[in-house]
Amino acid sequence: MLAPLLATKLYLPPLRPGMVSRPRLIERLNEGLTRGGKLTLISASAGFGKTTLVSEWLARCGRPVAWLSLDAGDHDPLGFLAYLVAALQTLKGDFGEGIRATLQTPQPPPLEGLFTVLLNEIATLTTPFVLVLDDYHTLEAREIDQALAFLLDHQPPQMHLVIATREDPHLPLARLRARGQLTELRAADLRFAPAEAAEFLTRMMGLKLSEPEVAALEARTEGWIAGLQMAALAMQGLPTQGNSDAAHFIQSFTGSHRFVLDYLMEEVLEHQPSEVQTFLLQTSILERLCGPLCEAVLGSSPETGKDILKALDRANLFIIPLDSERRWYRYHHLFGDLLRQRLGKPAELPELHLRASRWYEANGDLPAAFHHALAAPDFPCAAHLAEAAWQGMERSFQTPAWLGWVKKLPPAVVSSRPWLCLQLGWAYSDVGELSASETSLQAAERVLAGMDDQELFQSIPGTIALIRAGNAQIEGNLAETVRYARLSVELAPEDDFLTRAQAAITLGFTQWAVGNVEASFQAMHTWMEDMQKLGNHLYVIASAFVVADMQVILGHLGEAEKGLQKTIQQAETFGPEAEVVTAHHHLGLAMLAHERGEEEVVTQRLQIVANLGQHTTLIDWPYRWNLAQTRLKESAGEWEAALQCLDQAQRGYVKNPIPILHPVAAHKARIYLKQRRLDKAQAWVQARGLSVTDEASYLGEYEHLTLARVRLAEGDFTGVHEMLERLLTLAEAQKRAGSVLDILITRALIHQAQGDQPQALAALERALTLAEPEGYLRIFVDEGEAMRLLIADFRMLIAPRTHPLLGYVDRMLDFFPWSKEDGLRSKIANQKSKMVEPLSERELEVLKLLRSELSGPEMAERLIVSLNTLRTHTKNIFNKLGVNTRRGAVRRAEELELF
Repeated sequence: MLAPLLATKLYLPPLRPGMVSRPRLIERLNEGLTRGGKLTLISASAGFGKTTLVSEWLARCGRPVAWLSLDAGDHDPLGFLAYLVAALQTLKGDFGEGIRATLQTPQPPPLEGLFTVLLNEIATLTTPFVLVLDDYHTLEAREIDQALAFLLDHQPPQMHLVIATREDPHLPLARLRARGQLTELRAADLRFAPAEAAEFLTRMMGLKLSEPEVAALEARTEGWIAGLQMAALAMQGLPTQGNSDAAHFIQSFTGSHRFVLDYLMEEVLEHQPSEVQTFLLQTSILERLCGPLCEAVLGSSPETGKDILKALDRANLFIIPLDSERRWYRYHHLFGDLLRQRLGKPAELPELHLRASRWYEANGDLPAAFHHALAAPDFPCAAHLAEAAWQGMERSFQTPAWLGWVKKLPPAVVSSRPWLCLQLGWAYSDVGELSASETSLQAAERVLAGMDDQELFQSIPGTIALIRAGNAQIEGNLAETVRYARLSVELAPEDDFLTRAQAAITLGFTQWAVGNVEASFQAMHTWMEDMQKLGNHLYVIASAFVVADMQVILGHLGEAEKGLQKTIQQAETFGPEAEVVTAHHHLGLAMLAHERGEEEVVTQRLQIVANLGQHTTLIDWPYRWNLAQTRLKESAGEWEAALQCLDQAQRGYVKNPIPILHPVAAHKARIYLKQRRLDKAQAWVQARGLSVTDEASYLGEYEHLTLARVRLAEGDFTGVHEMLERLLTLAEAQKRAGSVLDILITRALIHQAQGDQPQALAALERALTLAEPEGYLRIFVDEGEAMRLLIADFRMLIAPRTHPLLGYVDRMLDFFPWSKEDGLRSKIANQKSKMVEPLSERELEVLKLLRSELSGPEMAERLIVSLNTLRTHTKNIFNKLGVNTRRGAVRRAEELELF
């Protein structure tokens, strides 16, 4: 599960009663908002009232606000995104559930892909709103800067971003400034004007100062609000105001920043009771404060912490409430820094940190517990907490943050703990650092060898082998994957059923990678049975869509459909947690219906998918969703939109055991061909280094079929038929009917382009015979006009006799968006013909061009065929019409009313 988020970080800070209003600044902020700017940046050092100003502005701007207060713990990009989604959920309760669910999977997608999904969802919000990131300077992660820059580049118009920070963020500020999309307020803008300083000191702080004294103090502090507040607190303790004591104080209020603050701290603290001073100093080690936590740190009696916090809040003593109930607080950052400076490093400091650590651990906040143990420093305790936190953090995509923890531990501490070394190896594998993963696994083996009680660690060797199998799989090393997966089975304890099952399915997936889909199919069924026995119903449900993928490859569309429908029904019995996993299953049924031309079913399924997809926890959802959208856009002839979907699919791809059968780059090359952008498709072939002489392989099948289509567009068929024969032989041997169908369709189109109509029709008939029982449709229709002409010719060939494919072919021809009218015209024209053998659809097209002024090369380019193919068609036309010249062919066609 995703680690609990701190709700107090999402609260818009409440306005202080009687606060000094800043109308001149509010007006500037409103101007940036009304002119449609993208970003408001409020950048100044501590104590300039940035947060207070933003709170006042947003309370009056009339727009909904999503607020996120950041701190140093938010440097993990995935954790930052989780909080960002949570902030936006304050505007719309179900916002970003799909992203949050994706963050719970073992290996989250790339950050840019997740932000793409976030942007798309923001675009669905209809009401203009403001998103605030407060204390942005606490983040030290370039990945977050880059993700935020990506968000700004593609920011929907209904969103306005506000950043409050002590230092400029690494964002494209110059570009935004040049485009008039940036509103900026800096220290010179935020400083109190004399009138504002007077109102603050006299009305807010209750000082009775003369106008010259206010002006002097404002000049001394240069309008720095925190400095004014500290000065006012010190002056409240003077015996009189407005006399020589106040004047002397103001006059002496000078010097470097550090000395001024030291003086004020002494003046403020010395006027507090001793128990309050102790409370302030000892609790300054905490980033957030609540009564019970403070009591644990101080070792005081119940309720005392809560009472003191309330008293500090009432006294306006640099303490900021973090929630509307005023349960959690924090010190003003500058005040907290100064308290910690004053606290120093007393002998009891380690014990204070350990008390905080124990409280956080008891209350389920392991990250905070770890950091206080580290600060103690009690490294064995911190290491224990890291081990305890591993499973939950790994499952909630916080592996990078966890790695950051462990890297702070001394290497000697880490290397002495076998579980921690193992977890470190797993973590490095999760983030793709395979060399570091192997180093950690070797360290685990070394320390394990020196342990006396081996039984406590008996599951470690099998897990090490399993991680190594996964690393080998990531590298594409099938031999090592097999070796380590088998070793994992040998080493895992007899009762470690999960590790054994994971190793077995790892072996099964290696069969899929080499085309033995049936063997992998059987391994999947065994895996599902094992998970069923272990009561892991979610794994069973999630695995069903992978089984359906395999059935589609084997050409069993009907079985894939039945399996998906059955699993959806099973998921309903396990409740909402299982149902959200079925987004993949509904999407699979939608695409099966699309293949069969059942567009009403597609619409119904996609409506269900739109809801479930927001909540699914499966890691490859963005990739699958965008691939499905690509298919739909292709079928609609929306080529550019299809290419954009492929780009989004690539960004959303997360490496996993499922083989990539249709590489995105090859898919894009096919779309380029449909766009008649042959040069781009040729560039892809060159970049991949593909050749028609390559050995046939399952993973290379789609790319080589794409190569065949590129050669078709070039009119160069050398070696193409031999390559297709090798691919067909392998696919038939492995009983991959889906692959056989793809190859036969490609072969038919190649023969057609060469003018070899008998061979083209023979290949087509084999493909139709294979496809008809499963109801394939789109695989033919989406090939476009060339396929329509070929099917129309086949229809004429089988028309005089009863043929089992006749009804199937007629339905397919009717499904082409242009087939009814053109097909009827073709039949009428050929009925009027007195020829012994009628012209085919393609020959009729060539005949129409013969009537034009186009040259031979120009006609070939128009038809997207080679010049040799055009000559073959022309020769056939001359023979059928009984003529010898182009002019004679046109004249004879006019006599037969073929135009």
